[in-house]
Amino acid sequence: MQKRKLPIGIQTFRKIREDDYYYVDKSAYLTQLNDEGTHFFLSRPRRFGKSLFLDTLEELFEGSEELFRGLAIHGDWDWSVRHPVVRLSFGGGNYTEPGQLHASLMAQLDAVQRRTGAASDCATAPERFARVLEELHQQSGRRVVVLVDEYDRPILDALDSPEVARDNRDFLRGFYSVVKDADSHVRFVFLTGVSRFSKVSLFSGLNNLADITLDARYSAICGFTDADLDDVFAAELPGLDRARIREWYSGYAWLGEEKVYNPYDVLPLFLNRRFDAYWFETGTPRFLVDTLFERRVTTMALAEMVGGVELLSAFDVGQIGTEALLFQTGYLTVRSVDDAIGERLFRLGYPNREVRQSLNRALLGNLVKDVGRELRNSVRLTELLAANDFDGMRDLFEAFYASIPYQWYTNNDIADYEGYYASVFYSYFAALGLDIVVEDSSSHGRLDMAVRANGNVYLFEFKVAEQSPPGSALKQLEEKDYAAKYRASGEPIHLVGVEFSSAARNVTAFEVAHA
Repeated sequence: MQKRKLPIGIQTFRKIREDDYYYVDKSAYLTQLNDEGTHFFLSRPRRFGKSLFLDTLEELFEGSEELFRGLAIHGDWDWSVRHPVVRLSFGGGNYTEPGQLHASLMAQLDAVQRRTGAASDCATAPERFARVLEELHQQSGRRVVVLVDEYDRPILDALDSPEVARDNRDFLRGFYSVVKDADSHVRFVFLTGVSRFSKVSLFSGLNNLADITLDARYSAICGFTDADLDDVFAAELPGLDRARIREWYSGYAWLGEEKVYNPYDVLPLFLNRRFDAYWFETGTPRFLVDTLFERRVTTMALAEMVGGVELLSAFDVGQIGTEALLFQTGYLTVRSVDDAIGERLFRLGYPNREVRQSLNRALLGNLVKDVGRELRNSVRLTELLAANDFDGMRDLFEAFYASIPYQWYTNNDIADYEGYYASVFYSYFAALGLDIVVEDSSSHGRLDMAVRANGNVYLFEFKVAEQSPPGSALKQLEEKDYAAKYRASGEPIHLVGVEFSSAARNVTAFEVAHA
């Protein structure tokens, strides 16, 4: 059990293999792809290893046999056949101004021509691309492999400027259609990105593209499985709580039975030996947080979302479905699939503690507008839970609601007061990383929220005072005996009935009983 270098941020297959870094063998998927088709598309959240996978494909088709010795694919590949590769990446450009996308592509095609000697003096990128594919085929006698990394970045970067985003989308639609028109010159195509723009909006000219995003056979094509951690990274595990690693970072699923970890969580954990929100902190979710607030999406709803195939693919300029946005960016993942109505419905939820805790903290920050206060409130709630100080909890939440500026209410039309107020409770508990279940069903009904902390169970029911008689929240908890489901654990159970007033914009009742 020998330690190796941790490939944090390294996207070059050759460097990993030659410099003795840890490597999780994904080459069996390369064999499978090669056997099943020629044109593929894969969507995965940021920093999930997509670029490294494309780099591996490039080395494979260029015949770099020495890099694949000892890997699953080595004995199944004809290393005497080498194909020219055109690899394009939109990861490093700036696409927020008109013309920048075309300039970037022309520069990348310049580099391809300098490297390969393919000649083309065409004035536009699509024409030049088509000519380069033809030239490379003629030069080598082998058809060309086309790899495109972050295919959607020119659109996503420009979403704040819809006209530019649409122009970039339309330009890319024409550019990608070149691949289909040049089919006689193309051996293999693989595109990766974060989002899944519909074929109508972006791939109408490349309608033979096979989308393997939600194909169970490729669910673990990027990311690490539990087996990968236990086998490949065995030397890094001593001294770390294995169950805690799974709770913090596992849970991503794309219909496969195995859940996977984001590499950019696990590798920094092994380096720093400290649990933290490594992946979440590499990206600013401001656009996401603002969108959720604009659409009045309650945080409790995030834990239990449902969408069909079309809904999860509803991603285009000016038309981004909430479920699609959260799923494709990695803040929600598939928890289960229901075929009961003759159509696949995907039940979504947070993948793990890191995302649940960090996203709710970011959402709270949008209300508090004061990072220091939000942190103090969270620390105080931890102390109150440890002491089961329910009077203190009521005081804490009353103070928090009272601190929300009046302008926030006047600028935000709240249709669901119960959902809004309950979401604040949920987000505070979720931001602590606690075990929470919302809308928990039993034979007695549906409980609003259950929280486990410090060997205790807290059962919450929320009501709006203007819509229910006084005391109805606690009364419902007692009469429906929601505690029955939890008694087998032997843990102390606390019933908490919380009532809000939409007029006072605060808590009006915080009643506690013990079951």
